[in-house]
Amino acid sequence: MNETARRPEIVVGIDPRGNGHLPVRWAAEEAERRRADLRLVVAVPPPHDTQHVDDSARFQTRAIAGRNALDSAADRVRELASGTQVTTALLEGPPAQVMADLSEEASLLVLGSRHLSRTEEFLSAGSLVVPVTAQARCPVAVIGDAEHGSRTAPFLVVGVDGSEASRAALAFAAEEAHLRGCALRTVAVWQPPVFTRHPDHAALQHAESQLLGELTAPWTERYPDVPLTHDVSSGSPVEVLAEAAEHALAVVVGRRGRGGYSGMRVGSVVHGLLHRARCPVITVPEP
Repeated sequence: MNETARRPEIVVGIDPRGNGHLPVRWAAEEAERRRADLRLVVAVPPPHDTQHVDDSARFQTRAIAGRNALDSAADRVRELASGTQVTTALLEGPPAQVMADLSEEASLLVLGSRHLSRTEEFLSAGSLVVPVTAQARCPVAVIGDAEHGSRTAPFLVVGVDGSEASRAALAFAAEEAHLRGCALRTVAVWQPPVFTRHPDHAALQHAESQLLGELTAPWTERYPDVPLTHDVSSGSPVEVLAEAAEHALAVVVGRRGRGGYSGMRVGSVVHGLLHRARCPVITVPEP
C-alpha cells in the first residue's frame, strides 16, 4: 500500500515580546515556494515552584501572551499565503531546547533576531539564535529585525570551503536559488599561511578557483536556469562573506558538527555572520 508522502514542515519560533512580522512573512513566502506546511511555535519556560519562589502566575501570563502572539502570527500567514496549511503550538520547556528538538522532524527552522550583544545572547533566557543554530538538525534561517532590500538583481551568496558542511550549504543554496528564480554567487575565502613570508598568492587563488569550479559543476548541470558565479578572495571569511552578501537575499553557510547546548561551539564564521550580516543568514548542518 502506498502511503501519502508527508509534506515538508517549516517551524517558526515566535517571540511574544518582539516584532515577529518579518520572520513570519519570510517563512510564509518560503512555505509557498517549497509547498510546505507552517508550524508556529511559542515555547514557555516551565514554572519554578519551590519553598522560596512560586512563579506559576508569571507562567500563566507568559502562556497567555504566547497564545495571543500565535493567533496573531497565524492570521498574518493566512493573509500572506492563504494556500499554506498553518498550525500553532504552545509548548512548555526551555525555548532553545524545544526548538532544537523540533528540528529533528522539520525541514527548516525560522527564527527572528533581536540583535543582542555577544554577552546578552548567552545570558538572556529569550535568546534562541545561537544555541538553536548550534544544535539544530535541519537548516536554520535567522531573519533580522529590519527590512532588507536591494536595487540590484536578486541573488544569494553561499560560502564554500570544500567541507561536507559547505557542500550541504551549496546544495541548499542551489535549490533555493532555483526556487526563487535568482542568481547564486559562490564565495571561497582563503587565508595567507601564517608562517610563509611570501606565499604564492596566484597559485593559491588558482587552486581555490579550481576546487570551487569542481564543487559547483553538478549544481550548474542540475539547475541550468540558475546563473552561477565564482568569487575567490583572501582575508577574513566573516568579513568577505558579509561584504559579498551586503545586497543579497540571504547568505548560506555550513555548520560543522553538532554544537553544545550553550551554543559556544557554533563556529566562528557562523557566529560572526549572525552578528555581522545585514541579510538573512541560513545555516546548514553537516549531514
